[in-house]
Amino acid sequence: MNIGYYPGCALHGSSDDYEESLRACLRALDVQLQEIDEWICCGATAAHALNQKLSTALPARNLALAERGGFGEMLAPCPMCSMQLIKAQKALAGNEGLRREMSGIVELEVRGTTRVLNLIQVFEQVGLDRLKAALKSPLKSLSAACYYGCLLTRPPDVVEFDDCEQPRSMEAFLTALGAKTVDWSYRTECCGGGMTLASEETVLDLSHKILSNAAAHGANCLVVACPMCHVNLDMKQPDIERRYGVRHGLVIYYLSDVVGMALGLPESALGINRHFVGKA
Repeated sequence: MNIGYYPGCALHGSSDDYEESLRACLRALDVQLQEIDEWICCGATAAHALNQKLSTALPARNLALAERGGFGEMLAPCPMCSMQLIKAQKALAGNEGLRREMSGIVELEVRGTTRVLNLIQVFEQVGLDRLKAALKSPLKSLSAACYYGCLLTRPPDVVEFDDCEQPRSMEAFLTALGAKTVDWSYRTECCGGGMTLASEETVLDLSHKILSNAAAHGANCLVVACPMCHVNLDMKQPDIERRYGVRHGLVIYYLSDVVGMALGLPESALGINRHFVGKA
């Protein structure tokens, strides 16, 4: 499998451990990622609040670059990025006037034909049977709370992925790899996202509730597919513990971490050794 790859700003910056993890994991499954040439920021979290035209033009240029590269599909592992790209793709595909306008603004023809995938959808294309066949180290020690956050499944009419309130796609993979999963209440609640800089107190409060609920339902780790969720739940966890006088000690894995571990990849190859909270 050879697909386009849009890393976005986070995976080339504060969350490069996520890129290290997903590249190692997908390489082991013979999935080749080809990074889109000359990609730019998609404008997530800021552009849509400032200028509607800009919020479409930024992802539109990235879609045009993917189309120029001949990619029918493109992985965007950050849910904020994938949501912005999908929203623009759908708007462009259904509006010839908007396609002409955006093509002029971004100075590239853009048609809105490239399908944007999140990481879970890439694993779905690999398939459960292939993952089971490649299994080397069943995840028997994990009792995982699968955390989707607020953007992987929302807005449902845009992303059209899983159930927006009770998603189960990650659970299917973890169960197939030998892990236990818990049924808990906060799998789609917000962790505070980018508010970690503007209002740290909000992030600490929301993330504390998520960690507490996961532990109360028997989890010894959380599995995420979002770089910002990982930052708030992993890097901020010591701050949460100090603020609330608790000891969570919950390791936060990327989905690619747990799949990679099940395939027998070492933690150093997946970047797990760079996380702030130790192994479950």
